[in-house]
Amino acid sequence: MERKIDDKQLGRITIRESARATRYTLKISRGEIVGVIPIGGSEKRMLHFIEENRAKLLASLKRHPAREILSDKLELQTFSFSLHIFRTDRSGFYMSLQGGVLHIACPEKTNFEDERVQKVLLQLFKKALRHEACRLLPDRLKQLANLHGFNFSDIKITGSRTSWGSCTGRKSINLSYNLMLLPAHLIDYVLLHELCHTKEMNHSARFWKILDEVTGNKALALRKELKNHHPW
Repeated sequence: MERKIDDKQLGRITIRESARATRYTLKISRGEIVGVIPIGGSEKRMLHFIEENRAKLLASLKRHPAREILSDKLELQTFSFSLHIFRTDRSGFYMSLQGGVLHIACPEKTNFEDERVQKVLLQLFKKALRHEACRLLPDRLKQLANLHGFNFSDIKITGSRTSWGSCTGRKSINLSYNLMLLPAHLIDYVLLHELCHTKEMNHSARFWKILDEVTGNKALALRKELKNHHPW
């Protein structure tokens, strides 16, 4: 069983049964709410469960808005490349990154609404993001560290969708390849944010003072601007 409901506040809600489900659960998938109930479960109970969690769901939707589907109609510019998805008479999907353009070729009859197609395209897109992050972010981190007198022990590129970056107590910095979706000044802000953690591990007043100094007194403004962006 699967049913779709349109809610004025929450948008499209999909309710489906699952043989693997042992309880009632809610999740956000591509900006839409999906409610999963056990086989033979009560839709009425799920609707009540949604009402109980309405405030939390609204907050979660704000943090994870619907993402545009990847298709030949999408125009997207990342920090280092633009995206070009097109149809071809070849039977499979393939990609190439040349001259600042990520070309992704799709079979002529590709249905871009198909979740399986979206999964393939997203994997190719993320592969390019990781490649560019590994190519560009380590050198930029070193440049900023040298410029402002920071020291770090290591850098790792991750696929995190919950944070842009992090810093360990051993001064090892983790950076999400999703940073490549940001403009240059926000990439630098995140890198400087993590470098400041090599001197102050928490978000104390001293931390923000250091970050303000290296961002030209724009730390809070940049932090606010970053909240308007979301990882894929």
